[in-house]
Amino acid sequence: MSGHSKWATIKHKKGAADKARGKLFAKLARQIEVSARGGGGDVDANPTLRTAVQKAKGAQMTNDAIERAIKRGTGESGDDIVYETIMYEGYAPGGVALLIDVLTDNRNRISADVRQVFSKLGGSMAEPGAVGWQFSRKGVIITADGIAEDDVMLAALDAGADDIIAEGDAWRITTEPSDVFDVQDQLGGAGIETLSADSPMVAENLVAVTDLKDAKAILRILEALEDNDDVQDVYSNFDISDELMEEAAAG
Repeated sequence: MSGHSKWATIKHKKGAADKARGKLFAKLARQIEVSARGGGGDVDANPTLRTAVQKAKGAQMTNDAIERAIKRGTGESGDDIVYETIMYEGYAPGGVALLIDVLTDNRNRISADVRQVFSKLGGSMAEPGAVGWQFSRKGVIITADGIAEDDVMLAALDAGADDIIAEGDAWRITTEPSDVFDVQDQLGGAGIETLSADSPMVAENLVAVTDLKDAKAILRILEALEDNDDVQDVYSNFDISDELMEEAAAG
């Protein structure tokens, strides 16, 4: 079970996403723009755009904001900002691997920003390929707490999910990346409430973190990277107990 997944769940429950809703919407809009620029503005004909739009709707981004982002991407709005996709790799304390997914209009700026985070908070940059081989993309859905295992199992299997794993009092459902939002919709139709759905990079092998100092340092690095407007997602391979995660997240 990924510590990063637990961290995302904790942030959701604490309302951290609500506090940073403006920043979140800006990142989602950028993903929509890049998807529309690369494959056109037709959601039905552009699977990457469809995924970006579904992710935005899941975060309660308005249809008007989504449409404006699509028009910026296709050039209909007259804006001409070109974003570059970069995946940085690095290590946090305890040998924890990190993948930093970036969309930026200034490679030099974001490169300096990422290096500064690692330098100040105790991590280190890695060469391209040193970390990425440990990860593969999967669809991941997190349910609400307190749903019976039999109910989740039946609904998830009927929806075409690959696996179901206990995540504290909730459930972590994995799917093919392209199926994640369809499975989420079917779960909702079966009365299964979900907290989140995404298609992140997931590590095959996890690194156990048992030291509170390391756990706090890892979360500080995650927060600093995620606070950068150019950073779309940060993926990691740390495994941590619920108790230690709560203690580290508390400060």
